[in-house]
Amino acid sequence: MKLLRVGTAGAERPALLDRDGVLRDLSAIVPDIDGNLLSDAALLDRVRAAAGAGVLPALDAAGLRIGPPVARIGKVVCIGLNYHDHAAETGAATPAEPVVFLKAPDTVVGPDDTVLVPRGSVKTDWEVELAIVIGRTARYLESAEDALAHVAGYAVSHDVSEREFQIERGGTWDKGKNCETFNPLGPWLVTADEVPDPQGLDLRLWVNGELRQHGSTANQIFPVGEVIRYLSHFMTLYPGDVVNTGTPAGVAMGQPEPKPFLRSGDVVELEVDGLGRQRQQLKDA
Repeated sequence: MKLLRVGTAGAERPALLDRDGVLRDLSAIVPDIDGNLLSDAALLDRVRAAAGAGVLPALDAAGLRIGPPVARIGKVVCIGLNYHDHAAETGAATPAEPVVFLKAPDTVVGPDDTVLVPRGSVKTDWEVELAIVIGRTARYLESAEDALAHVAGYAVSHDVSEREFQIERGGTWDKGKNCETFNPLGPWLVTADEVPDPQGLDLRLWVNGELRQHGSTANQIFPVGEVIRYLSHFMTLYPGDVVNTGTPAGVAMGQPEPKPFLRSGDVVELEVDGLGRQRQQLKDA
């Protein structure tokens, strides 16, 4: 299933994109797309049955904003330097263990919402990523195979970063990762049964129409199952939590001088195979 949330910010309603590309209203069946739904197999089966029966009312998609596909996210966990080619372009050694940092849930916005360039920023950067959405509480998992059984689905994520704040201002990476609007997510949460191999997905990102990133999750240093297994030994992952799994090569930071960091007026578009497409225009905060 392709689950999504539509409407004005803070007042989104749950919806489903059916196999014919028609937007269907789920609000009579579920209150929202969140951890409560994603952890309830019976309720998910009820949604599937309604979709299959053709009884869900259609929504007019024209002019309708798409919000983040998951509500009330508990935490956003991110994996840095998780592609061989991205580690190489930044001059970093291949990590022996996953590099972990957090983004605040309030950085998450809709896939086509405006992204704000922070005040004083000169190094705002792009990163297309595969996001994992957790469907079962995960703690101390023993295998990557078991970890995959805890995944509700996948989405496109844009891990926007401010490299000066992140790298040159001291302390942790968090300062360059948690500016407002720095995590567009969606358009859809695609349930795990529709993504049989999360290590076989292409990711692409364009800036002002120029292709800047084109990679594959096959190039991840730590695959999806291992990422979830590893994280479960350091924190408990709950239904509705989001995990950003890293970005392939092609970020601005890895380009020759003058590096083409983002500015107000730039347009970024990104997609992951089968998971939909995002488009954001940047404006000054």
